[in-house]
Amino acid sequence: MREVDELPCEIKQEEHIWIPMSDGTRLAGRIWRPVSSDTEPVPAVLEFIPYRLRDLTSLRDSIHHPYLAGHGYACARVDLRGSGDSDGILADEYLEQELADAEEVLAWLAEQPWCTGRTGMMGISWGGFNALQVAARRPPSLGAIAAVCCADDRYADDVHYMGGCLLSDNLSWASTMFAYTSCPPDPEVVGDRWEEMWRERMEESGLWIDTWLRHQRRDDYWRHGSICEDFSAVECPVLAVSGWADGYSNAVFRLMQNLDAPRRGLIGPWSHKYPHLGRPGPAIGFLQELVRWWDHWLKGIDNGAMDGPMLCTWMQESMPPSTSYEERHGRWVGEPSWPSPHVRRTRFPLGQNRIERPGEERDARPLTVASPLSVGQYAGKWCSYNAPPDLPYDQREEDGGSLVFDTEPLTERSEILGGPLLDVCVEVDRPVAMLAARLSDVSPTGQATRVTYGLLNLTHRDGHDDPKPLEPGVRYQVRVRLNGVAQAFPEGHRIRLALSTSYWPLAWPPPEPVRLTVHPADSELELPIRPADEADELPTPLFGEPEGAPPAPAKQITPGEQQWQVSRDLADYSSSLEVIKDLGLAHFDDIDLDVRRRATELYSWVGEDFDSVRGDIEWTMGFTRGDWSVRTSTRTALTSTATEFRLHAELDAYLGGERVFSKNWDRRIPRDHV
Repeated sequence: MREVDELPCEIKQEEHIWIPMSDGTRLAGRIWRPVSSDTEPVPAVLEFIPYRLRDLTSLRDSIHHPYLAGHGYACARVDLRGSGDSDGILADEYLEQELADAEEVLAWLAEQPWCTGRTGMMGISWGGFNALQVAARRPPSLGAIAAVCCADDRYADDVHYMGGCLLSDNLSWASTMFAYTSCPPDPEVVGDRWEEMWRERMEESGLWIDTWLRHQRRDDYWRHGSICEDFSAVECPVLAVSGWADGYSNAVFRLMQNLDAPRRGLIGPWSHKYPHLGRPGPAIGFLQELVRWWDHWLKGIDNGAMDGPMLCTWMQESMPPSTSYEERHGRWVGEPSWPSPHVRRTRFPLGQNRIERPGEERDARPLTVASPLSVGQYAGKWCSYNAPPDLPYDQREEDGGSLVFDTEPLTERSEILGGPLLDVCVEVDRPVAMLAARLSDVSPTGQATRVTYGLLNLTHRDGHDDPKPLEPGVRYQVRVRLNGVAQAFPEGHRIRLALSTSYWPLAWPPPEPVRLTVHPADSELELPIRPADEADELPTPLFGEPEGAPPAPAKQITPGEQQWQVSRDLADYSSSLEVIKDLGLAHFDDIDLDVRRRATELYSWVGEDFDSVRGDIEWTMGFTRGDWSVRTSTRTALTSTATEFRLHAELDAYLGGERVFSKNWDRRIPRDHV
């Protein structure tokens, strides 16, 4: 990324401000704005998230907010109620209180003498979610949003559940927020209240996974904040962005298809990162695109921000499997609308371990599979958080425990864009079962690179709000939706469909081992074929080089550690996946603060014992300035039996070397067709 020192506007930074809420709560914020805004007001752009603006996001914030401010905007980075230095308690994500607070913050910004009264919202992940949700509430000042790596459906397409299956990221993410909500505010900002506020957070923020596990179907809890319930509620323009290695690319397609408001979509090769920091590369000049977006919608400048295709996507070339890519080869392609007239959805019948050509006769014999629990060890994360190696590895070992269907070697290059569909006729021998479907690019050497995948809890075959048990031996016609993708398959390669009855640890297994029978005669794979000869080439380069303001001064005192360790003991048949995400010790020069973060995730099981499946997450967070030193340690363990989930959690907090707080949780939660 090119650091830009000279910006069009000289800026000032208000390092700490208090924004008053109507109930007396104060939210902590930081504002960057042009010096000239003292006399020449500018629009304001809000990023509203819980990740501690003073330290944990300060480096990232310092790259994009000053850049946007230097192009004529007042950029506000505000911590949610109960996070960072803000007052109050943060008890869950996207609560009504959060969204009401956001509306009050926008109103406060619009009323400031340096603001024109026009506002925007931007954010990645949490900030993208609440930008969409607030847009649906139509606050009067909100002129446009930019939502990155987020979703319109909190149940079907978020970190918690996928196709009605419980994701292990539900545990991982809950544990992350368990650690974050245990952190204290900074005494330099809140004064002597800091310890009282800290204790209140640890006592009352709660164990969010307890709540999430009590809503295993799509009920009113998940409908709240899911703008797909009423797309027409969003009337302001939406820039929707994601990446193929991210967990949220599907939402961009749905937003392009269902919103009535002006909209643009962008999907690159990236993981869960802003595109100007995007990995796998190539990263792009996303901040320049944001300036153009805000200039058009918040300042009324006719700059062609809505010219060109509605949806731009990175068509990925074939690459060998890897758990980490520096760059994904490919090119940009554009679609005038979604669904795109360039894409032809083509149905391919399934045969005896084959994906047949349309119209071919096929073998009608049924095929069976009962996958071992080890299928899924090389699945990577549900969402790549750019913490390599978290991408899927060579699928050949996974395919050994799966039912596999291959095409013949392709006689010409083929490209797909969109979400494949699997319509499959199945029967099972248990009342609760899942089906994992993976699409891979198989090279002539046999290497299998996973392109996309989808999960379906078969008890959710008729919808996620009213699951029904399966009757063993009865045939069911079900549809599995695979994640959207843009992928090229070269001549000579094969396209592979692999089906398994478990996909652990990406998703929690069903209560018991399942034998599944597939009836190929009544099964088809639908691929969104995008003919490569379409006149679709976009200018190269389509985007400028990544730019940003110089990052805030910080030093890495001790290096971090990233590890992804698969192990299997053939003496007792125990297996595990251990993930270490250690960010080391960093010093933030401007506030003279040392910060340490370390997380370990251990997913384990023994042989084919489904009751042995277990997830253990530990986090350590530490903050030190002079004689002031605090540390929190959180531990979350999730196990299950055939009838219930068992949850145990611990929180310990230390001031100096003394433990000053300790709390344990033990919960038993019935399984609801999961």
